[in-house]
Amino acid sequence: MTLNSKISELSRISTEQSDGLKRLDIETIEDLLYHFPVRYGDTAEFVNIENLAKGASAVVFGKISGLKASKGFRTKITMAEAWVEDESGKIKIVWFNQPYIAKMIHNDALVRVEGKISQKKSLSADRTGELYFSNPKIEQLTKIPVGVGESLFGGDSETHTLYPVYPESAGVTSNWIYHSIQKIFKSGILEEIIDPIPEPILKKYNLPSWRTAIVWIHAPQTQNDALSARKRFAFEEIFFIQLAKQKERANLAHSKAFVIEKSRADLARFMEKFSFVPTNAQNRAIDAILADFKHSHPMTRLLEGDVGSGKTAVAAATAYAVATTCPKNQTSGTLQVAYMVPTEVLAKQHFESFISYFRHFPIPIALITGSGCRKFPSKVNPLGWTNISRSQLLKWVKNGEIPILIGTHALIQKSVAFKHLAYVIIDEQHRFGTAQRQKLTQKNDIMPHLLSMTATPIPRTLALTVYGDLDLTILDEMPAGRKPITTEIVLSNERKEMYEEIRMQLAQGRQAFIICPRINEPNPNKAMAVIARSVTAEAKRLKKDVFQEYEIGILHSKMNDREKEKVMNDFKAGIIHILCATSVVEVGVNVPNATVILIEGAERFGLAQLHQLRGRVIRSNHQAYCFLCAESGGEKTKNRLNALKTAKNGFELAELDLKFRGSGDLYGKKQWGITDVGMEALQNLKMVEAARTEVKEMISKDETLSQFPTVADELLRRESQKVHFE
Repeated sequence: MTLNSKISELSRISTEQSDGLKRLDIETIEDLLYHFPVRYGDTAEFVNIENLAKGASAVVFGKISGLKASKGFRTKITMAEAWVEDESGKIKIVWFNQPYIAKMIHNDALVRVEGKISQKKSLSADRTGELYFSNPKIEQLTKIPVGVGESLFGGDSETHTLYPVYPESAGVTSNWIYHSIQKIFKSGILEEIIDPIPEPILKKYNLPSWRTAIVWIHAPQTQNDALSARKRFAFEEIFFIQLAKQKERANLAHSKAFVIEKSRADLARFMEKFSFVPTNAQNRAIDAILADFKHSHPMTRLLEGDVGSGKTAVAAATAYAVATTCPKNQTSGTLQVAYMVPTEVLAKQHFESFISYFRHFPIPIALITGSGCRKFPSKVNPLGWTNISRSQLLKWVKNGEIPILIGTHALIQKSVAFKHLAYVIIDEQHRFGTAQRQKLTQKNDIMPHLLSMTATPIPRTLALTVYGDLDLTILDEMPAGRKPITTEIVLSNERKEMYEEIRMQLAQGRQAFIICPRINEPNPNKAMAVIARSVTAEAKRLKKDVFQEYEIGILHSKMNDREKEKVMNDFKAGIIHILCATSVVEVGVNVPNATVILIEGAERFGLAQLHQLRGRVIRSNHQAYCFLCAESGGEKTKNRLNALKTAKNGFELAELDLKFRGSGDLYGKKQWGITDVGMEALQNLKMVEAARTEVKEMISKDETLSQFPTVADELLRRESQKVHFE
């Protein structure tokens, strides 16, 4: 038996257990070993039966007897009954609607019982009703932990008092997992494992060896043992993610890129035409990118800026530097820029934005999406664009006659070929996978410089880990005159006042977004239907009952591109005063006159989504307002929404989210490919920086890792399992 052996080789498993293991993504022995406990119960905190009290939640250890299936005398409800006894007394157990439990455990078995204590009604006024466990969790044990009832059950006891509690599934309990792992320990497999982390690194950071850590995490003697083991595996995960990223970075350093010799003075004429004064953060970002352009190896940089911080202006200025540079040893023609965005709405918006930046300069700009192609300037209208055929656009791009091409995924199709692609800009990069980015950056023999941009704030620890191959630039300033948005959590009895505040803004000539979780009304008879406000019904209700005097439009993903474009154009032109939409407007939609956003069912959206949606109304110097309407008023919901209200910016929100809620919904584990233990490490900047330091030193000594064969083998094994690091 090896780490790659199937669980069925360890022991016989039932069909129910097999299905449960699949749901937990456990197939092999290794999967089971890395299925870590979420917490630990302490048997030292158990309660003697004689000390149990009504209403308490308790854990008792004892011997079970009197198991039988029965029916309630009056209710006829099927149930299982039993007694559990320790050295201090005995108490009845009742499982309602679960008669099968009586067949699962045999009399005189040693058990752990956890649940709530209830009390039967007494038939006599002067007598107290009998206490009993109601529907408790029960686990059969082979031994009783130390200190629990040795005089009753004998002295052959477990050696630790902490019992692990794992993520479970139907048929796969914590008890089953624990005992299966004990079988693995006894099989001798652990003796064959070579620790993937070099011993000097383990000693330097006082981390246990792999074998010690795997035992401690599943069967700790103390909480400190468990903590030490989790720390070691957290370090290991971050270490190998960093290693993969730094290897990518080292490989890129050997690739050739176009050298672009441009200075700030060369950009002065272009930036003088901006309708605003660039912030210091924007100037720093442009300087950093221009410095990277002068190297003969490709730039790989992440530009991270809060919503409305001016990333597009940085992209335009640096694109101008590239589009005004001739290829080496040529006196005509220019280098080319590809700008990829996730949605057609956003692609068209960026096309319009670039036209506004470049309208004073004779630089052709084109747009390619699934629905068509456009080119600026037009022969008919030098200040505007015209529709062109796809074949004509592809011909011009291939010949190098289009210096700047903006588009969606259409950019990465094989038919799109560039002559001198020198610069790739990817907006909202977290929406594109590694394979998609590679298709774009590998279109030519010479690697283009890469600028990834995101408006989703990322904590420093996450950025250092999942973007270990990228240099990080942060736009941490907002344009001058931009006022902080006012965010309010609205309860059901406060709607009237909220609508009046929105009406005041509309009366001043402003516009509003109203966001709903659904497109159409749910079918109440359909199982698992999301009962929430819909775009279509809410637009009708608002027009009929609230904002009769204003024009209300709708926008959602099921509309075709022509319909979407007409609605957005009407909204931008002020023909539509209120846009009722789904989260399709989450990214990039730019209507400076819109200063109010109302988000229905706010608790249904992730914090990142809420932050992005809120960003739709901070595009001007007018005061902006965001109203969060929650359908559930629980404490957890209020705390979560309050974080959005109190955080000064997206970066602070990201740090709060990581601190209080682990991975949160700013960055799901599936998206980044990081486990729960790895996400714990991201709350520890020192650990992340330590792993990064060790990896950099290792790569600097030997990029091929031939001096570190154990590390190289482990990295190859992880990559072969297709572990995605984003």
